[in-house]
Amino acid sequence: MRIPNHIGIIPDGNRRWSIAKGLTKEKGYDKGLDPGVQLFRLCQKLGVKELTYYGFTTDNTKRPSIQTRAFTEACVKAVSLLAQEDASLLVVGNTESQMFPKELIPFTERRNFGNGGMRVNFLVNYGWDWDLSSLSVSSKSIKNNLKGGILGYLNSYDISRVDLIIRWGGMRRLSGFLPVQSIYSDFYVVDDYWPDFKSEHLYTALEWYGKQDVTLGG
Repeated sequence: MRIPNHIGIIPDGNRRWSIAKGLTKEKGYDKGLDPGVQLFRLCQKLGVKELTYYGFTTDNTKRPSIQTRAFTEACVKAVSLLAQEDASLLVVGNTESQMFPKELIPFTERRNFGNGGMRVNFLVNYGWDWDLSSLSVSSKSIKNNLKGGILGYLNSYDISRVDLIIRWGGMRRLSGFLPVQSIYSDFYVVDDYWPDFKSEHLYTALEWYGKQDVTLGG
């Protein structure tokens, strides 16, 4: 099996999972915590070098306050759980906004936990426009430096190019996920909701990825 160096995770479907269970929408976020840890450990065993979770976006903060509190608290708990693992952990997002959880400020510089190891990134209060806001180079310079140089101009500069993005919940869209790092990513969709995560979801995605022709535009 060909293992990607960097996998991006879009854990969608928490609210729809809640509704299907007869619960209010905000109840689904905590149910995504255990799947996040399970996925980390599976990727760790497989030898994945970097893993990026999509926590919540600046657009998500427009939702009702009961939901924003729920997914913000879930992200804080998720980072706390990952900090108990062997990982090199980084939280990336707009820290100048009131919507960024202050508890996660210490994680906005990469830190090793346990024995260190796999790089784990968590996007919190992240917006693609915020990420690109520091760009001050011409479009020609961007094109010429796409394989590496442009990353230094991003707010997410410490996150590498993504090989495979897996999205749960059935939606076929990136939702602003790391627009530069994902430019050549393969994109796999799981129809099941994120709280219903199974290890088979990951293995099936990797089997599919192994059959793709990686050209990087060449």
